Amino acid sequence: MKSVRTLLHSIIDYAGLFPPAGLAMFPAVRNYAAYLAGNAFWMLGRFILPVARLEEFETAASDLLPRNPDATPWRLSVLAGTDLDAEIMQILAFNTRHASGSKQGMAIIDTIEIKTADVAAIHTAVERIPGTLTAYVEIPLNAEIESLIAALDEAGTRAKVRTGGLSSEMFPATDDLLHFMHACVRAEVPFKATAGLHHPLRSVHRLTYEPHSESAMMHGFLNVFLAAAFLSEGMDRNLAGELIEETSLEAFHFSNDGIAWREHWLDNEALARARQLAISFGSCSFQEPIDDLEALGLL
Repeated sequence: MKSVRTLLHSIIDYAGLFPPAGLAMFPAVRNYAAYLAGNAFWMLGRFILPVARLEEFETAASDLLPRNPDATPWRLSVLAGTDLDAEIMQILAFNTRHASGSKQGMAIIDTIEIKTADVAAIHTAVERIPGTLTAYVEIPLNAEIESLIAALDEAGTRAKVRTGGLSSEMFPATDDLLHFMHACVRAEVPFKATAGLHHPLRSVHRLTYEPHSESAMMHGFLNVFLAAAFLSEGMDRNLAGELIEETSLEAFHFSNDGIAWREHWLDNEALARARQLAISFGSCSFQEPIDDLEALGLL
């Protein structure tokens, strides 16, 4: 369905190294290779890893990275640590080793993700990051959102929001998530999400894969990204909050030409515009979202 492909194209950054999956590097890398070759490859974004694990990644992926100059390199997004200058040197060296036609296999780090809740630190960090890297800055939702988003806008960089975790208190309240999204829309600052968006619709699920894991209400990635799309097309903020909290599939209508929620409609052009703002979400599972979408009849 064209509208679903428009909304979900390259939307899932694979973070299998991180909890609750917490895979070792070898199985995570092999999963990513399998997903690239699978039927749902069009939904797959970047492979997420810390800069500190680049050498480990190279060992694990050495027999999987493409070597044909006409092939598409693997795309990576790296999480920065505490020594940004040294890590940028590592990133640039990695990209040189794995440039097009490399006998070591082709891959490119084109995205870096950092954390800060300080306006001055945003400007300092972005000034040190080369223009070849797209930077995302994870900001806490209990901070001064408007000033931080304004700083990201001034710096010409992007925002990142944490939408879940291993405990129920790590899932942001609807109002807090909506506040972040609305500020990004108003400032036209692109953003990505991370954690907790394993399922398409808002619903209760276990927080880990352990049999006696705590359960909690999780935000749905369809809810969040459609809310961002409607906000960018002028939807009232309170109404977008209702969309984030929607739990019924019957409230949505999917067709080749667009997607509706209740009586509100977005055509494919509006969905494509919105995806220039709401970029992706990181998930430790790629298969779980696919399975859920298939169960809902959307794939």
